[in-house]
Amino acid sequence: AASFQPPDVAAIEIQPVSAELIARNAALNSLPMVGARCAVLRERKIEGIAPASFDLVVANPPYRAQASGRESPDEGRRMARGESAGTLRDFVAAAARYTRHGGCAAFFFSAERSAELIPLMRCYSLEPKRIRFVHPRAAKPASAVLIEARKGAGVEVVVEPPLIIYSRKSAYTKEARRLLFTRGAGTQSPSGRSGRASPSL
Repeated sequence: AASFQPPDVAAIEIQPVSAELIARNAALNSLPMVGARCAVLRERKIEGIAPASFDLVVANPPYRAQASGRESPDEGRRMARGESAGTLRDFVAAAARYTRHGGCAAFFFSAERSAELIPLMRCYSLEPKRIRFVHPRAAKPASAVLIEARKGAGVEVVVEPPLIIYSRKSAYTKEARRLLFTRGAGTQSPSGRSGRASPSL
């Protein structure tokens, strides 16, 4: 939001405490265009959010599939990490619902479930355009994947070089440090224009 200054940013969060934190952070960072809404993304209608009206939708779906792995006893963590409040399909469907035709949807997700994410995106007319895997270290398998898709676009994708987070045990690589600590570093406006953006689903 600070880098591109879109006129409207809508953050959808199911947990009231987290929605309050978003609103507080936006106020502390002087970002009046950011509005936090406590809502369930599976609902077909969310007050103040019109379908097909956003240039960019960004989503970070829960990594763990339903009934997989040990669940956290903390409800907030359980909802954030698992699919108890929303499945991967729910997130993809919501992204497609609110992205305008020709707009972009970007996902940050578990690398080991990327084979599930990509066909789901295509089922909802979100065609992957850029894919980048994130590795904790150069010799380690990818832990996450970044995928940018365009709604209603043709078939063509660029697989970018991997993003390596650590060069040594606890030292960030130059690129990771630049991305983490430099405002606007490594970012580009996917649509090439100003417009509405949703930073999270």
